[in-house]
Amino acid sequence: MEIITDISLIIDKIAYDDSGSLTRILQPYSVENKASCYVVKGTYEELEQLSVKLSRRQSFSPVTHGPTRPQDMHASPHVKPVDVSGAVMSYIELKCAKELAKIQGKSVVIETQPDPRTVHNQPRDTVRVTFRSHHGSLHSVRADFVRQQFITFYQRTAADLQVTCVPVGPHDLKELQRRFPGLVLQTSHRRSEVTATGPFVHIAKLKEYLSQNRPSSSKSPVNEGPAEAPSSKTSGPSSQHRKDPEGEPCPICMEPIATAEKKTLPCKHSFCRNCVETAFQYKPVCPMCGQMYGTVTGTQPEGGEMRSTTSSASLPGYEKYGTITIHYYIPSGIQKEEHPNPGQPYEGASRTAYLPDSPEGRRILALLRRAFDQRLVFTVGRSSTTGRNNMVTWNDIHHKTSTHGGPTCYGYPDPDYLSRVGDELKAKGIE
Repeated sequence: MEIITDISLIIDKIAYDDSGSLTRILQPYSVENKASCYVVKGTYEELEQLSVKLSRRQSFSPVTHGPTRPQDMHASPHVKPVDVSGAVMSYIELKCAKELAKIQGKSVVIETQPDPRTVHNQPRDTVRVTFRSHHGSLHSVRADFVRQQFITFYQRTAADLQVTCVPVGPHDLKELQRRFPGLVLQTSHRRSEVTATGPFVHIAKLKEYLSQNRPSSSKSPVNEGPAEAPSSKTSGPSSQHRKDPEGEPCPICMEPIATAEKKTLPCKHSFCRNCVETAFQYKPVCPMCGQMYGTVTGTQPEGGEMRSTTSSASLPGYEKYGTITIHYYIPSGIQKEEHPNPGQPYEGASRTAYLPDSPEGRRILALLRRAFDQRLVFTVGRSSTTGRNNMVTWNDIHHKTSTHGGPTCYGYPDPDYLSRVGDELKAKGIE
């Protein structure tokens, strides 16, 4: 998973007593001037360098120089913590350590309490992520930049994750961990089940492998799995499908791609033909860059309703505009083949979301209507708040369900929310 590069830095004007100096610093960048802040867009490296320059110009009192002691490291006073899903954070810490370290950098420490691994199997539990600077308020701009980068990375990661329980034998867990290194596999309260967390492509490969290889004792022969990491101890595939040892590795199965089986997409990313065709059955996008190849249709239950109303009340950060209130209703029903438990009933849902009644807010509303019509807004699964299965839940398009509280409470102010949700819709071919 790559670090997100299309990011923004929010700069509070009040934090600087020399507006002329601030304007000169921002001159080389792409800047949007808003009432109380500047929004600067650029690459991670560009904005990281800018955050360092801004930290030196901030009007907070400087700290005493000298060796850094443990008591000197404290949360930056203007950087709010973020409450996130323990299951998603556990996956990030276990499988995305390099990306997390790059976001964190050298001057800021990302801390999580309690340990996400202690709540991994409790979907309703959350953990708190704080952003601590080695130099206190001197680097509050840098800490806020890290926070925004983390929120974007967290949301993109969470949107692509699936959690599912699969039946396995008592001796198969280690074998599955070896074959599927991109998944977090943990034993559930039922000894015959394992909870698997990971990207949808890897979950699909796991289910395909288990359907072809019934869980059995470790002495039983096991055929090669589609998502196995390379290993000299693994028996090779049949001569009919033998991979070229000199070929580039397939990003899905991690095996060298045979020339005859190579499939290169227009975005120039290459895969084993069978691997990418299987991935496209679940989502017609490039598994590497997310470029769309077709119309995505989701698993949202049919028969739902989406209505919107407007009011003159404003949202924090959008004081010049009114508010668009979106009302969603999905009735209860019986699950179909596309759902986790076909034939079983599912519980419906009523949800309310908010957008500013601005030109950009109205544009996002129109895109959300298209997403709703393509059955992408909701799905059937396990509720992240109650832990109950067979529920209508949000899919991977983030909504603001509160008017206040900021990003940690799924509310406003959140200056880059419309941009983020626009990116999420674009990733589904809706723009």
